[in-house]
Amino acid sequence: MPRKKPPSLLLVDGYNIIGSWADLILLKETVSLEAARRQLIEDLLSFSASRNYNTEVVFDAHFQRQPAAREVITSYFTVAYTNYLQTADTFIEARCARLRPEMHRQHVIVATSDRSHQQTILGFGASWMSAQQLQTEVAIASTQMQRQRQKKSPTSGRFLFKSLDPSAQKKLSDMRLGLHDQNSQKNLKNSRSNLAKGEHF
Repeated sequence: MPRKKPPSLLLVDGYNIIGSWADLILLKETVSLEAARRQLIEDLLSFSASRNYNTEVVFDAHFQRQPAAREVITSYFTVAYTNYLQTADTFIEARCARLRPEMHRQHVIVATSDRSHQQTILGFGASWMSAQQLQTEVAIASTQMQRQRQKKSPTSGRFLFKSLDPSAQKKLSDMRLGLHDQNSQKNLKNSRSNLAKGEHF
């Protein structure tokens, strides 16, 4: 009996998307980069749930002298931070290189508008999606989810949020309240400690 194919993996160049979506550019300029990051994560979390994707959003280290780390939001959604001076491009390319032997059974999609990055990604066997294509897909998924919510119960509230486990709900609530940075620092320290002990992702 053939093995069931795992869900598609979506790898997202976080800052490339923030720099390409008009609403996120505005949020970054009028509020903060952290606010734009939070909004992107929330948008992609909803989208990933609706499309049954495993998603990794990758953010450049931005010259911070910290080792690579990752934060697990849900079982299907992870936020990764690159090593000092490592770009999201090189991080994603290395990820695709490791996944290449498995791409015949798992579909890998890379979301970025970096054209120089595109050919490398395609060469590994992954699919490529522009920032604009991703934005369109996210908007379509959001509309579909709203319609489904209205059919189930007009007063059901945030359907996706309520469907998350308590730990993921707390992480998203902390992000909205501005507590995310404090909790993330502790989580990232633990993650970096694990990486130093030889755990990899």
